Amino acid sequence: MGRKFRNQLGLIAPLACVLVLSAPGLVAAENSPKLVLQITVDGLRGDLLERYRHHFGKGGFEYLLDKGVVYSNAHYQHANTETIVGHATLATGAQPASHGLVGNVWYDSQSGELAYNIEDPEYPLLPTRVDQKKGAQVDPAQKQARTDGRSPRAMLVPTFSDTLAAAKGPEVNVFAVSGKDRGAVPMAGQTGKAFWYSTDTGDFQSSRYYYDAYPPWVIDWNGKRKAESQAGQQWELLAAKGEYLWAAQDDRPYEADLKGYGRTFPHPFGESSHPLFATRLLVSPEGDRLLLDFARTLIDSENLGGDAITDYLGVSFSGLDAVNHFFGVASLENEDLVVQLDRMIAALLSHVDKKVGLQHTLIVLSADHGMVEMPEYMQEFGFPAGRKFNEYVLELANSLGKELFGVDAIAKTFFRPSLYLDREAIDAAGLDMDKIAVELAEAMSTVHGIGGARASADLLSREHSGIARSMQLNTHPQRSGDIYVAQAPYWFMFAKGPVAAMHGSPWKYDTHVPVIFAGASLKARRVTREVHPVDVAPTLSAFLGIPAPAASEGQVLTEVVTQQ
Repeated sequence: MGRKFRNQLGLIAPLACVLVLSAPGLVAAENSPKLVLQITVDGLRGDLLERYRHHFGKGGFEYLLDKGVVYSNAHYQHANTETIVGHATLATGAQPASHGLVGNVWYDSQSGELAYNIEDPEYPLLPTRVDQKKGAQVDPAQKQARTDGRSPRAMLVPTFSDTLAAAKGPEVNVFAVSGKDRGAVPMAGQTGKAFWYSTDTGDFQSSRYYYDAYPPWVIDWNGKRKAESQAGQQWELLAAKGEYLWAAQDDRPYEADLKGYGRTFPHPFGESSHPLFATRLLVSPEGDRLLLDFARTLIDSENLGGDAITDYLGVSFSGLDAVNHFFGVASLENEDLVVQLDRMIAALLSHVDKKVGLQHTLIVLSADHGMVEMPEYMQEFGFPAGRKFNEYVLELANSLGKELFGVDAIAKTFFRPSLYLDREAIDAAGLDMDKIAVELAEAMSTVHGIGGARASADLLSREHSGIARSMQLNTHPQRSGDIYVAQAPYWFMFAKGPVAAMHGSPWKYDTHVPVIFAGASLKARRVTREVHPVDVAPTLSAFLGIPAPAASEGQVLTEVVTQQ
């Protein structure tokens, strides 16, 4: 589907309606950059850049903070702040209720099973090795995938990159790379090409949606087995330990030890034959360093930004999110990862400057979600936080269902944030499904550790405010559960497993992300009013003088498109 649609662009592009902004002071379409570089840092909470700014060099985060249009008060408006939800929102400018990617996992009503967000059996993984084997899986979301196939077909609306391709024609190059499949696929949209890091092999891979066979440069890069150079090595601090803010936060009992990876520095990667070797690289700066190397190779091999037609490259770094899950935000690991990522951002921008010129490149940096502190850490400050696993919420729902309605097993499954009720059991009891869902949600909302629960039927039927509004923006009639359940502030709610901290709530620490535009001769400006990541895609479109993505709901950020 992707290749066919891409080929058809040559026919439809001349007829595409190109929006030329005519309002006074707006950037004209002829000033379009040669490259749009969209950098997403998975799990980069909005305050961390200022927290660690004293560590930064001149060419990475500091360049963006010093030379860019910085929105310091950017917040997602949806409740389920997860990786696929944030990436799809950044890509489309639409809320999850519209783009349909409401969670990393949702319930497939046809099969009666939980499904992974971008799984697609029609487009299987394109193996990078003849002897490729599946290694140990520690990603709770990926465990729900029933196939290795991947595609963007679950995304219901066009992305900015799709709109760029339609407006500019078939010569536009659109690529996205990430440490995660769900970080690359939505940014590439329906018409681009996506690559992601394999925690099985340490290679970068794709699926048959994008290619029948890998391009020679990908085969060459993977053939060098660069990940394996880290065999027997370890993650060590970039600077002396005493220079870090969290120097004393290197050994806390509530951090997670990834089967011998340890809670303290240095963290050993082990031998390349270890089933978690490639995963450990991702839970360190080395996975992002491999991504950087692959992205630079892609830029050179595909000649991105090499002509006057605007190309697009999405680069999504995944290491920080992985580190946060095992060690938390207020950790030495978090701090060192951000410091090392700063050097990688600098290297990426330096490479783009040499190949394209930063004055010809529009850069936007953001994140897919923030991150919460671990509940045990907050308990040290006297906060009443704790952990509630998916199993607990399911048991709670069934206990309340028995007590209130006399139904033995009123709920079938729960995978945060969605509770799915047993409609057949409710019908057999002669009860009204919508009424039961509302009453059960109200009862669950009173339980300690649950910050709110709302029936989807209620969320879909009328306008809401506050936390319920963020749930409403995250509710899709075919993909969301019957009841949306959110944890209370600083509470952990997720599946059992080696996870110390988990995002995914509607609270400010999870919704707060950076939004920074730079390059393309933009002048520095700091903006403190509240903006939202749905504003990114329409702002990119306005800057280029093309239509906004079809389902875009965000506002154009005037500080970016207004000449200064």
